[in-house]
Amino acid sequence: MKFASPTYVEETRLGFAFLRTHTWQHHVLRVAINDLKRLVGEPLPRGGTLLDVGCGQGRSFRLLRDAFAPDRLIGLDADPHSIALSRQESDREGIDARFIVGDCAAIDLPDASVDIVFCHQTFHHLVEQERALDEFWRVLKPGGVLLFAESTKAYIDTWVIRWFFRHPMHVQKSADEYMAMLRRRGFRFDDAQVSLPYLWWSRSKDFGLAERWGLKAPPPPGQREETLVNVAARKPLDA
Repeated sequence: MKFASPTYVEETRLGFAFLRTHTWQHHVLRVAINDLKRLVGEPLPRGGTLLDVGCGQGRSFRLLRDAFAPDRLIGLDADPHSIALSRQESDREGIDARFIVGDCAAIDLPDASVDIVFCHQTFHHLVEQERALDEFWRVLKPGGVLLFAESTKAYIDTWVIRWFFRHPMHVQKSADEYMAMLRRRGFRFDDAQVSLPYLWWSRSKDFGLAERWGLKAPPPPGQREETLVNVAARKPLDA
């Protein structure tokens, strides 16, 4: 599973295997896509071209098709083996998709050619985050949507994640830092387009057991280190 990409940190063998599981698809991808769909609001973007950056093994494809009904779906990943598995997944689901083996920091697509960019749990793998965000902006049409779902430094920098997965630790950010970066690039969103999920699997200290057993209530936003951030951001029409 070795591949060359100077701006991407590849997954471990265990991480790669996990990304193919029902647990990943049902408890992580499905939950995030449903939340992002809610954040976009009505009317939902339908049709057009949807770019899944860091598509991995294609486990998001059916969920994205059902949520946004794109006319054209493109999967981008730096790992050729992942792309091969994504092709198998699209064939299995009857989804006509195009695939690009490439880097998020240099996307082989024309300017303003995409209606939705879906970036789920990919950004924290990227070394050149600013360059990747520039590329998302470039390929999005004016009025296009960036669906951004990421784990924060508070989650990535824990023993369980360091043990099982691999990430460029020097670029990890808090939820506020990710949102500030999106805004600096020009993406627009307000509080209604942001959520800060505090899901059990993102809390590596106790996995939320004390709350599930009724021993304590979860800490409210502002009194905890956020572990996840979801944002439905738009490129302005006049951009």
